[in-house]
Amino acid sequence: MLKKVVTAFLFMFLLGGALAYAQASKAKLEIVTTLFPTYDFAKQIGKDKVNVSLLLPPGVESHTFELKPADVVRISKADIFIYTGKYMEPWAEDMLKGVSNKNLIVIDASKGIELAGEEGHDEEPEHHGGGKDPHIWVDLGKAQIMVNTIATALTEKDQVNKAFYLKNAKEYNAKLADLDERFKETLSTCKHKTIIYGGHFAFGYFAKRYGLEHVSPYDGFSPNAEPSPKALAELINKLKASGMKYIYYEELLDPKVARVISQETGANLELLHGAHNVSKDELSRGCTFIDIMEDNLKKLRVGLECQ
Repeated sequence: MLKKVVTAFLFMFLLGGALAYAQASKAKLEIVTTLFPTYDFAKQIGKDKVNVSLLLPPGVESHTFELKPADVVRISKADIFIYTGKYMEPWAEDMLKGVSNKNLIVIDASKGIELAGEEGHDEEPEHHGGGKDPHIWVDLGKAQIMVNTIATALTEKDQVNKAFYLKNAKEYNAKLADLDERFKETLSTCKHKTIIYGGHFAFGYFAKRYGLEHVSPYDGFSPNAEPSPKALAELINKLKASGMKYIYYEELLDPKVARVISQETGANLELLHGAHNVSKDELSRGCTFIDIMEDNLKKLRVGLECQ
């Protein structure tokens, strides 16, 4: 009899634990983000109280991504959808009109950030960029604003854990602020002050924050832009005249333009990661936004000949 009582008690205990686990799992906020920075920011803020998924499959370059019906379904089932703004994801606003989930919280992570414009371009986001530079996260000051925006959204959806989210956001922003200071200190000592980039124009905010010049043979922010022969020739001449030994290229794309410049100048090729997305290997290794930016700092220290 005693054995039966103990067995029944143990069964009820295990059942209760399983139900509690299921309820806790179900209680986690479901968050869908478009780009890797917002994906990582949401994870750092929400930790074990959120499930965060990245709309971009690992290894897919953000400019070539096309939304699929299954992606819309995934967003519809989420609690929170985070995108970077209409100039980075021009498809988002039209897509959201078809989402039936009226409880979905939609976060434009560029909220409160003044975007840099490009003279001579239409203000409307007919394509990615559309005359405004959407690459705000590479400026670590702007990244901290994005973190606060995401944290606010989490507290609105989950008031019970408000203090938890705000504490995590504060601690993470302290890490970003520390890295920001290291960038300022290091890049202020560089022999060269120009980032010669063989990829699309992605480091404008970054260069401005740290007192650098950013040059690219591509015309504007659009992924459809192609370098003209004149722009390419000018960049090759600029690199030769500068005495710099490095040409940087962007992640997840064949660095064909940077390779041409390297062949013409003898400069070394080096990745400068814009953090739009990560490779399968980077994701499996648990690579973070801070990891990427710290690696960028190391490569800039060498390429710009900093102390």
